[in-house]
Amino acid sequence: MEFTIIGTVKSPITEPVDMNWGEVVSEIVLKPEYAPGLLGLDDFSHLMVLTVLHEAEYVPEKHLRRHPQERMDFPLVGIFAQRARHRPNRIGVTSVEIVEVTDSSVKVRALDAIDGTPVIDIKPYVPVYDRKDATIPEWMLEMMKGYF
Repeated sequence: MEFTIIGTVKSPITEPVDMNWGEVVSEIVLKPEYAPGLLGLDDFSHLMVLTVLHEAEYVPEKHLRRHPQERMDFPLVGIFAQRARHRPNRIGVTSVEIVEVTDSSVKVRALDAIDGTPVIDIKPYVPVYDRKDATIPEWMLEMMKGYF
């Protein structure tokens, strides 16, 4: 299976970090052939961005089970119980706020992707699909303090 890269992230952040993404404004610049697909997106306030975590390196012995952010005060959990970037399939998913839609790009706030990250899809955030009433463990709430 192959994915088509539809665009690239332009971001002031050039190195992966685990904190303070909330106010970062990035731009998703689409390839010209996909730009017409932005029609109507400006009617939404948020979207889901799917990226290729191109600088991540998954090492099963290190990443399949680990303490999130290497913090020993968090429980040992499997990769599928966390949102770490080092994954078997280096796919990132982030819900972001739309700042501006142009003819060929979308400016967004709180996209945790570095400059040059390939984008494989964007979809409008629709609460009826994307549940807000989800349950998450306490350690995840603690870990996310300061992330966005």
